[in-house]
Amino acid sequence: MGIFSLLMLGIIGIPIPDEAVLTFAGYLIYKGDLHPVATVAAAFLGSVCGITVSYGLGRTVGLYLVEKYGHLVHLRPAEFNRVHQWFDRVGKWGLLFGYFLPGARHVIALVAGSTKLRLPVFAAFAYTGGFIWSATFIVIGYFLGEEWVWVSTNVHRPLAIGSCSIILLLLLYWVVQRKKSYGK
Repeated sequence: MGIFSLLMLGIIGIPIPDEAVLTFAGYLIYKGDLHPVATVAAAFLGSVCGITVSYGLGRTVGLYLVEKYGHLVHLRPAEFNRVHQWFDRVGKWGLLFGYFLPGARHVIALVAGSTKLRLPVFAAFAYTGGFIWSATFIVIGYFLGEEWVWVSTNVHRPLAIGSCSIILLLLLYWVVQRKKSYGK
């Protein structure tokens, strides 16, 4: 129940070190304290519930918030329509791989819901990504065994810094493109 709850809250956006939880769970499997199938199932279901809640929030209040407050971040309906088109073409792949980028996994489901991405498409990509992400870090924790503490503390920070850097670069690119489009 703990793994499920922590991952669900972490995916929604509560600052929980999700990868550390998963690698620790893998370590506990290694020690024989947890059952592998039950642990992977709890992690998968927690991540799926969390991302589904985020999608639901995006679907119900996301567009309203963009329409009401989008002007504060210079997000107008035309730009939001482009985001919707992008999601239809390639954005769904972000649901699959976004789990591996801290920060991205918290936002991408909100955006998917806001753009009214169909639930079956959302579920296919997001749930597959949730399973791959959960299983990957649990397996890493299992195979690291006693070394999981060192790796968890030494990998999480560079991963977070790298992910934030990528997000900032994408944001910078978006801002530059917006300035170019307004300059025409």
